[in-house]
Amino acid sequence: MAFLWIVSCLAFVSAAYGCGTPAITPQVSGYARIVNGEEAVPHSWPWQVSLQQSSGFHFCGGSLINENWVVTAAHCNVRTYHVVIVGEHNKGSGSNEDIQKLKPAQVFTHPLWNPRTINNDISLIKLALPARLGPNVSPVCLAESSDNFSAGTTCVTSGWGLTRYTAANTPSLLQQASLPLLSNEQCKQHWGSNISGVMICAGGAGATSCMGDSGGPLVCENAGAWTLVGIVSWGSSRCSTSTPAVYARVTELRSWVDQTLAAN
Repeated sequence: MAFLWIVSCLAFVSAAYGCGTPAITPQVSGYARIVNGEEAVPHSWPWQVSLQQSSGFHFCGGSLINENWVVTAAHCNVRTYHVVIVGEHNKGSGSNEDIQKLKPAQVFTHPLWNPRTINNDISLIKLALPARLGPNVSPVCLAESSDNFSAGTTCVTSGWGLTRYTAANTPSLLQQASLPLLSNEQCKQHWGSNISGVMICAGGAGATSCMGDSGGPLVCENAGAWTLVGIVSWGSSRCSTSTPAVYARVTELRSWVDQTLAAN
């Protein structure tokens, strides 16, 4: 009987914190600093992860996809001695948020990750202990392989990356920006043959991702749920807001994610 009660409680927790439905509603200008972004409503992107060195230095973002797994960019080069922070909004030292500091047990990088072409820029972090889900911590939905997100769709990226490329430090407060998706043909007008089918572009319309946002989410609403469509990968070295940023395309990488989770 106790076992059944635990199972039903776990089912309730999963239902209460289903993917892509924040308990705290996001508010995005131009949707209803990242560069030219704005501060996010605290904890309105509850899957947002800060990847930090043991010193507390934030070096990359990530997204919680269930209580045991985080997705980030391969180029973030995550190691098991790094720290995965969930439930954070203000990474400043004076913050008294109820954050969870989690350790990676294993890091799986896409076998076709190519640092030269930046193709297949995705890694999965298996957590040593599961994240506690709640109003401030819940997973994002993953785009299905069959999903189609058309050019012009307005999506949102979030992170603690630089708010201008010359800035000395990353911001303390989580930033967000709404960005339009581009077709790869449109993106090639900026980046030429550097753009491949495992990439998706967004931005070039006044806001962009910058250094420190890497590995973080690009989410689009799909059937009422926020869905991970891209992983912050690369872009303008000066974080130009008139040049689209490039993200790893989740629809093309979803089958590898599923296989990795199933095998581990």
